[in-house]
Amino acid sequence: MILIADSGSTKTHWCLVDEEKIEREIFSDGINPFYQNEIEIITLIDSQLVPMLPERTIDQVFFYGAGCSFPEKKLLVSQALVRFFSNAIIEIQSDLLAASRSLFQHQNGIACILGTGSNSCCYNGKEIIQNVSPLGFILGDEGSGAVLGKLLIADCLKNQLPEWIAEKLLDEYELTPAIILENVYKKPFPNRFLAKFTPFILEHIEEPSIFNMVYDSFDAFLVRNVLQYPLEDNQVGFVGSIAHYFRETLEIAASERGIVISEIIKNPINGLVNYHITPSTF
Repeated sequence: MILIADSGSTKTHWCLVDEEKIEREIFSDGINPFYQNEIEIITLIDSQLVPMLPERTIDQVFFYGAGCSFPEKKLLVSQALVRFFSNAIIEIQSDLLAASRSLFQHQNGIACILGTGSNSCCYNGKEIIQNVSPLGFILGDEGSGAVLGKLLIADCLKNQLPEWIAEKLLDEYELTPAIILENVYKKPFPNRFLAKFTPFILEHIEEPSIFNMVYDSFDAFLVRNVLQYPLEDNQVGFVGSIAHYFRETLEIAASERGIVISEIIKNPINGLVNYHITPSTF
C-alpha cells in the first residue's frame, strides 16, 4: 500500500493507493517545515492522520510539501513520518515537483503553483532543472492567496478600496485594524490568515479595483517568474486553488504576455497517483 501526500501551508491531502487504485482520501491541516517544528508535525500526524488510516501495512510514503525544497527541511518531515511508518520507504519532495509530475508526468514543461503561496519551475520530465525562488509572501509569492489577501487588507486600511467594499470586508470577517495587525505580525501562520480573504476577492472580482489588484499580481508572477524560463520549448501549466478559481483573470494576464496555459488543475493528487502507478518510459 502506498501513501501519497500533497501538502500546502493550509491543508494536506493524503491519498492511500492499493493495487493501483485510490482506496481512501484524508485531509488534515497543512504541514510546512518552515513554520512548524518536528514535534508540531508529529502531533498533527498523530491526531489528524493516524486515526483515519486502516490497520494495514504501508510500504511506501511519498510526501510532497511546501517548504520541502531544502535537505534540512526534508529531514525534519522525514523524521516526523518515520515515527509512524518505520518500516516504509519514505520519500520527501517539494510541492513544486508534485506540480511538475502531476501536470506533465514524464514530459517537460513549466510548472506553476498558485495557492496559499506561489512557485514555479522548469521541469525536464525527470527533475526540476531551473527554479526562480518564490521568496515567501513578504518578498515574493506574487499571485498567491497570501499576497492577494495582503494587498486587499493593505488597500482596505489605507483607504484604497471603495468605501462599501471596505466596510463589507471588515463587517463580514469581524475585523478591526488591531485584529488584523495582531494576526499578521504576532500570531503564527500569517500567510493562512491573509489567504482566507480570497473568497471575498473572488466574490467581488467584477469591481475594477479588485480586478486590477488581482490582474497586476498575476502579471507580476508571470513577469518575475514564468518569463525567466525558456517558453518556446515548454508547456505552461498551473496547479492550485487560486489558479483554479481565478482562471479567467489568470488566462487574461497570460494572454497579454503571449503565454498559452496548457492546463489548470486545482490539486495535483490524481496526477501524482497516476505518476506513481505508471512505469516511466525512461
